[in-house]
Amino acid sequence: MAKPVIMPKFGFTQETSVIVRWLAQPGQTVEQGDPIAEVSTDKVDMEVEAPASGILDGVRFQEGDEVPVTAIIAYIRQPDETLPPETLAAEEQPVAKATPPPPRPVFTPAGGVSPTRATPVAARVAADLGVDIAQVSGSGPGGRITRKDVETYAAQARPAAPSSPPPVSSSGKVRAAPAARRLARELGVDLSRVQGTGPRGRVQSVDVRAAAATPAPSPLPGVREVIPLTGMRKTIAQRMQASAQQAPHITFDADVDVSALEALRRRANAALPEGHPHVSLTALIAKACAWALQRHPRMNARLEDDSILLLADINIGIAVALDEGLIVPVVHDVNHKGVLEIAADIAAVVERARSGKLRGEDLQGGVFTISNLGMFRVDRFTAIINPPETGILAVGRVRKRFVPDENDQPVLRPMMTITLSADHRVVDGAIAARFLDDIRTALEHPDAMIL
Repeated sequence: MAKPVIMPKFGFTQETSVIVRWLAQPGQTVEQGDPIAEVSTDKVDMEVEAPASGILDGVRFQEGDEVPVTAIIAYIRQPDETLPPETLAAEEQPVAKATPPPPRPVFTPAGGVSPTRATPVAARVAADLGVDIAQVSGSGPGGRITRKDVETYAAQARPAAPSSPPPVSSSGKVRAAPAARRLARELGVDLSRVQGTGPRGRVQSVDVRAAAATPAPSPLPGVREVIPLTGMRKTIAQRMQASAQQAPHITFDADVDVSALEALRRRANAALPEGHPHVSLTALIAKACAWALQRHPRMNARLEDDSILLLADINIGIAVALDEGLIVPVVHDVNHKGVLEIAADIAAVVERARSGKLRGEDLQGGVFTISNLGMFRVDRFTAIINPPETGILAVGRVRKRFVPDENDQPVLRPMMTITLSADHRVVDGAIAARFLDDIRTALEHPDAMIL
């Protein structure tokens, strides 16, 4: 039986994704795990992988379509398998076999009806765009006109006016090619101000370059720029507001002497094989947090409805700052991994986040988050919990300070401030305080983690 390809759900609150482009074509043989489509969520562009090896067939949506999560977007079949008739996409159904209601007539600009052979979807798009379908050349089987043919003709024959706003999905994200998004980040161009010339007004790289060369006028006196609250920024705003309003935060600070931790990191990096990612403080902190989470199961939990779910897996999110906003990819099973493996996993997931190549599992299953702003010379800060998790650890920079030794004599030590935010609905202050104390113990005495 052909295996369905499901539109993944990349986040707890995600409802739809937009198909940016198909990386494999119908009839192409793919291997399990091969990327077959690039999709865009309200936060990032990601890839959908083939769930099995076989032939890609039964593609049900085209590039630019907004698809509900968990919907079937295609199938992977074996050479001797066929697709059930009811699973075929509208583009694949012959017009003669269409069942009532009858296919929608295609209206020409003059008001007449064209009998041109076109798929039902192409007919509907032509009517919506006011395109005379008789003027469109078909690229489908037997010269049949497809949706892509109509959209390409409309883009060439009637380019959008420069003053019209770019199209957005229902999630508020501007439709744009991945290359155009990367270029916009590099040039500091607001995609919501760019007029797209691609199919359905999709923003292309050439549109971004043109916008970068033309400074946008100030819409209000004394205001240099107005940035619409859309896309990733809107999602972050909604989630952080909900977290701050719904989860009563309780916070604790701790100053940590990282002398032993820094020494361990230097020894580990000196012994690394060539090409292996360096061990960062974040990797060591993740290991310490996993060790503490094992000792405090209530922190490795989340609140759902009227129940507290104690989770078996220890998956830690690593907050990554992108130009568009903050994203939290997840490193899985941290408690079962050594520091070198954790360092490699963090380096890989951060690189995927920054290059827009995150996979579905990279954003799923997180139970605790680490937000390290030490590289920005931040001494200490308080982070907002990433729902539906129970806690988040904010990490400041390492700086040398005089502290008393065992004889109360001042000594210069590398010190780091960590701040725990915990959901007071799930844990009491004593539990959170003991959890933070164990993190400090693991950071100041790394050998404790192997005892």
